[in-house]
Amino acid sequence: MTTWPNFFIIGAGKAGTTSLYYYLKQHPEIFMSRYKEPKFFALEGHTLDFRGPYDQRIRRGTTTDLADYLELFEEAGEERAIGEASTIYLGDRRAPGAIADRLPDARIVAILRHPAERAFSAFLHLLRDSYEPLSSFEDALDAEPQRAADGWYVQYQYKGRGFYGLHLKRYFDRFDAARIRVYLYEDFVERPRWLLADLFGFLDVNPDFRPDISPRHNVSGRVRSAGLQRWLTRSHPFKEALKSWFPERWGHRIISRVQPFNLVRSEMNPETRQSLIDEYRDDIELLQTLIKRDMSHWLV
Repeated sequence: MTTWPNFFIIGAGKAGTTSLYYYLKQHPEIFMSRYKEPKFFALEGHTLDFRGPYDQRIRRGTTTDLADYLELFEEAGEERAIGEASTIYLGDRRAPGAIADRLPDARIVAILRHPAERAFSAFLHLLRDSYEPLSSFEDALDAEPQRAADGWYVQYQYKGRGFYGLHLKRYFDRFDAARIRVYLYEDFVERPRWLLADLFGFLDVNPDFRPDISPRHNVSGRVRSAGLQRWLTRSHPFKEALKSWFPERWGHRIISRVQPFNLVRSEMNPETRQSLIDEYRDDIELLQTLIKRDMSHWLV
């Protein structure tokens, strides 16, 4: 019997989706795909020929073939909720229709972070892992249109991925609003237990389950030691050898504990932040209409 996912975490990137993925994996009634971001419904049938520095990293876990995608869910048993978490789905034009055509009753989950702050965090993320050749956020924003034209992966669309109203409207056009649940990043930070209980209820699993939410995954920042960061985030023979002895979740837990000590907090230029808010203003107003939530605090 073929097993398909019945819910999708569609983003946004740098809004807590990696942590959410690992928290959901702990629930006994939820099965998550082995790879967090298979990206299938955005890249089915595509040749992975992105031209930016992140190209090789993107290949890891990406699935463009239907049979390979379905294999990601073969180990699912009696779990009620079966899902994956591909943040490319939020901004991809193809994904909403591709999901709706095959799985019209799927549940859609999004966590949205202030778009200017998300853009800066995404820049720091790639800078952290030595995939961003420019050290200035402003220069990277200026380079965004040319990078897109040159075929760089969407990870480099720092500003473009933040037009949530435009992106989410495609899902509201294809799915019943009752099957879409949108949270804010501040919900996740300030009241994670409430968010998880509400999400569990939305997924029709036991809302009283309390996962371990102490690890913070995939934190961004400027690195103290580039060598240590590469060891933490990239393949290494010693790390591969350890996988045969220790559960995968232990490795992610260790990285989530160590990595923050190798990062230095960095602040966005206030003028850059205000300029981005001005560009996002109309889209934020569209977003609050879609999700029926006051978003005026994102406009200051």
